[in-house]
Amino acid sequence: MDGRLTPVDLGTPLSFCCSPQVVCFNECCRDLNQFLTPYDVLRLKNSLGLPSHQFLAGYTRSHTGPGSGLPVVTLIPGDPDRLTCPFVTPAGCRVYPDRPSSCRAYPLVRLLRRSRETGEVLEEYGLLQEAHCRGFAAARLQTVREWISDQGLMEYTAENDRLLEVISLKARLSSKSLPPSLAEHVYTALYDLDRFRQRLCDESLAHISELDPDGREAALKDELALLRLGLMWVKQLFTQTFAR
Repeated sequence: MDGRLTPVDLGTPLSFCCSPQVVCFNECCRDLNQFLTPYDVLRLKNSLGLPSHQFLAGYTRSHTGPGSGLPVVTLIPGDPDRLTCPFVTPAGCRVYPDRPSSCRAYPLVRLLRRSRETGEVLEEYGLLQEAHCRGFAAARLQTVREWISDQGLMEYTAENDRLLEVISLKARLSSKSLPPSLAEHVYTALYDLDRFRQRLCDESLAHISELDPDGREAALKDELALLRLGLMWVKQLFTQTFAR
């Protein structure tokens, strides 16, 4: 991460604005290595009106995370030379209402750490100031808490924290990469939600019958419930695969 990271709290005043009137507008949308969370994918594919497999095939690529051993999904750059976001236009972001969590948080960085004394997960924030960004010269002043609310971050944070639970469980159980069949299950359940729904309808998923029947029924009607069910199922698969 380039730039200076300054610790802040929820009450810290923040003077920042990004708009076409700022001279560096769209500069933060290049030189990207943009990771997507499952909730990012859900919002983006719906914003574009695409089924999940078509969005993933057309806009993303995946690899195995070297630290987690889990599937990681990133955006394919629109311009491979400048590494621009595929959704940026001269007028700004064409998926702005459904932009990924890291985009809407910028320049705020959320950090999580676990207390050694209590085991509690603690939330901390930092303000990232990069040389190219002129948004800090804005006259608009609000607190970090107000920025989080204004950017619609709370919903993203809640869903992304569910993914962190999956990553944490995998780290506790095994440091190895997933077997290919398990990796495919994880990718489908977390990112390829339309395919996951079809498999849920077919009842062709291992151990899916052991999950809450009401949760399965809700997942067939609501995509957010479907994603949450996928996360639960993945945690169950990890437990049954590695905790033997």
